[in-house]
Amino acid sequence: MLRITDTVALADWELTEVFSRSSGPGGQNVNKVSTAVDLRFEAERSPNLPGPVKARLKRLAGRRWTQDGAVLIRVEETRSQARNREIARERLAELIRKALEKPKRRVPTRPTLGSQRRRLAAKKERGAVKALRGTIAPDD
Repeated sequence: MLRITDTVALADWELTEVFSRSSGPGGQNVNKVSTAVDLRFEAERSPNLPGPVKARLKRLAGRRWTQDGAVLIRVEETRSQARNREIARERLAELIRKALEKPKRRVPTRPTLGSQRRRLAAKKERGAVKALRGTIAPDD
């Protein structure tokens, strides 16, 4: 059971962890110990997340979202399997917390009459300056 917020918790069947050998530093130990963690969360089938949250999660997950609707998180930062597992779970929880936040609806505003007039006046002034840059015709 992975608790995300007070109201949202993920069941154990929704999470799958696969351990594999990690790349990077570690000397000979890296060839023996499976410390990298692939955490898979079955987001599409999850009964704990409502539809809009799943849609936001899909957008936030990006490349980590698979075709069958799962979120994949791979962590191989530390040489400890337990620590990598904790980091993966923290990242998933943070991702879901972000998806739970409902974005504010943007209220379109109109420019004030004064700002419109100032903009047009500045355009006229700039146009006048550019008009004065023309070539000077020789007087005959």
